[in-house]
Amino acid sequence: MELVVVLLVTVLVVLVALLAGAGAGKLARLDGATYPAALTRAAVAFTAVLTLAAAVTAAYAALAALVA
Repeated sequence: MELVVVLLVTVLVVLVALLAGAGAGKLARLDGATYPAALTRAAVAFTAVLTLAAAVTAAYAALAALVA
């Protein structure tokens, strides 16, 4: 059961990261950026969301270890 929850949360985080990247790329393109520049901004946003999710997970795991 825990594996299912972990997989669902992972899919949700990746989906949110993809949406953030797509939004950043679209906004960059609307701002007049070239396609390579917009793609770079989208990749940076995607990576930032995944990095933030990893940092929050690490902090949560550290707090859970202290409580237990």
